[in-house]
Amino acid sequence: MSNPNIVNMTSMYGNTGVQSVTTSATAIATNSSSSGKVYKVNMLSINNIDGSNAANVTVDLYRSSTAYNITTNLTINTNTAFTPIDKTLGLYLLEGDSLRLTANANSRLVAVCSWEEIS
Repeated sequence: MSNPNIVNMTSMYGNTGVQSVTTSATAIATNSSSSGKVYKVNMLSINNIDGSNAANVTVDLYRSSTAYNITTNLTINTNTAFTPIDKTLGLYLLEGDSLRLTANANSRLVAVCSWEEIS
């Protein structure tokens, strides 16, 4: 894992990932090892689409086989969205890093994440 210098960047691409959040930790954005890129995460929004049940979510930055929690078992009420990451938070995914989501129940939460791929 390295931290590429973004001062001399030659390209920047916008990306958006969407996924259902399940009971298994699953990456919504992954910067592969030796990519030569940095990902700047601009937004992560998690929406509870279940009309009857609240759900808990854990968001983590996965680096070098270690999960660093951003939120832990945060409750999202029915028909409510929560944005744990927005443009005011400077979160970068270095080579080999992933942004992962885990829920306490399947089929209740959906997530949208946008990031810039800088190289």
